[in-house]
Amino acid sequence: MEVARSESGVRSEKIAAPVAKVIARTKRLQVWFIRVCSSILLWTCLVQLLTVGELWHPSFMANTTVSLVKPPHHPLPLLPLRNYSSNGYLKVSCNGGLNQMRSAICDMVAVARLLNLTLVVPELDKTSFWADNSTFEEIFDVKHFIDSLRDEVRIVRRLPKRFNSKYGYRVFEMPPVSWSQEKYYLHQILPLFSKRKVLHFNKTDARLANNGISIDLQKVRCRVNFQALKFTPEIESLGYKLVRILKERGPFVALHLRYEMDMLAFSGCTHGCTKEEAKELKHLRYAYPWWRDKEIVSEERRSQGLCPLTPEETALILLALGFDKDTQIYIAAGEIYGSERRLAVLRAAYPRIVRKEMLLDPGELQQFQNHSSQMAALDFMVSIASDTFIPTYDGNMAKVVEGHRRFRGFKKTILLDRKRLVELLDLHQNGTLPWNEFAAAVRSAHEKRMGQPTRRRVIADKPKEEDYFYANPQECLCEGANCDDLLGPVAFMAGLPNQPNVKVCSGMPIQSQS
Repeated sequence: MEVARSESGVRSEKIAAPVAKVIARTKRLQVWFIRVCSSILLWTCLVQLLTVGELWHPSFMANTTVSLVKPPHHPLPLLPLRNYSSNGYLKVSCNGGLNQMRSAICDMVAVARLLNLTLVVPELDKTSFWADNSTFEEIFDVKHFIDSLRDEVRIVRRLPKRFNSKYGYRVFEMPPVSWSQEKYYLHQILPLFSKRKVLHFNKTDARLANNGISIDLQKVRCRVNFQALKFTPEIESLGYKLVRILKERGPFVALHLRYEMDMLAFSGCTHGCTKEEAKELKHLRYAYPWWRDKEIVSEERRSQGLCPLTPEETALILLALGFDKDTQIYIAAGEIYGSERRLAVLRAAYPRIVRKEMLLDPGELQQFQNHSSQMAALDFMVSIASDTFIPTYDGNMAKVVEGHRRFRGFKKTILLDRKRLVELLDLHQNGTLPWNEFAAAVRSAHEKRMGQPTRRRVIADKPKEEDYFYANPQECLCEGANCDDLLGPVAFMAGLPNQPNVKVCSGMPIQSQS
């Protein structure tokens, strides 16, 4: 009996040992499971709290580094496809630099919408001074472009094969008339599609008027500009990194120092250049047929405010405006003509001058080298994100960035009155105007030129001289009666073109589509 009990006890112990191990393992798994579930629950609660915080107060955590990194990508559901019978295909070739082409793309989408056309993804300029062979897909997110506008206009990546020259089809090419109203496209361009199913606009710069356009079409232009034209992930990632680096160092000014070879050659401005440099710039201007002009007198253009400020002049203006020596300045521009020699005075006044090449590793910029439009896209992103934006010339980038900063809450943009500044600079530099009076005059001249809400200036029959739509897209900055509160009452209507079907709605000029 004792032996039997002993054997039975041994068997019980042999069975109990594995059971105990199983129980212990089960307890450990239970503990691990509880910890995992708790972590998931805590993170879920935190995310929900942050989301609610953002809904109630969008600037929540605005002063932390979270706001300086690329925002998370949340794919939006596809918009409903606009169902319409297409009148034909519109092919467009954009000309000029990045921001001139950007505005043109917005205009061409609006034209395609107006005429119920199918738009082919635009071709970008590859033959201009900048010799950038970048395609649309290498600068902009083409899928986002197509999907985000699918409820307005049908966009295809390429023409159907039946319209290919290989099959003997000849596409009709033409440049639309500059600064045209809707009636021009409705009455002169649309009928062409009854004979030809494809039209190719071989020039697209400023082919749609600033004013007198229906408010719905103006809003289409804004929608393309502010939503549909999104840079590629590669450009956006590096652009956000630049902004993060700059913000971590403190507030910064984006200085669009347009003292570059192409601008000086095109404008004929040689103030501050040597005789050899002036000769080089003149030779360059005559090398490009579309830049040729009558003999340009540089000093006359400068006195009219038609020249970009020199780096030396810019240093004096920044000091007069009250920017101290510790101001961080990002130069949003390409190669400055004269390189470091011409930047010496500006750098002595502001030692914290930086460029993208100083903030990023050479390897990070390598893929963008020799692609001026892609490099300009980086400067564009930084300029929009800057605390203050100051262009030294009102070219396409300056105007488009100004419009974006207005759209983002009227961020500070100092619009330099170059004609007045040249007068003051000359008086100060010849000893007539002491520094204190010079600085006071500069500040006084720019009190109302800080990007505040205002209405576009309209000049009848002089679209080049009136305010550019993309610099102040007022139709997209307010709604209804709020426009008068924000922008002030309509100053005058005499500047609007004399056309039928023009009416005023909510204080804004609207042209009825016929």
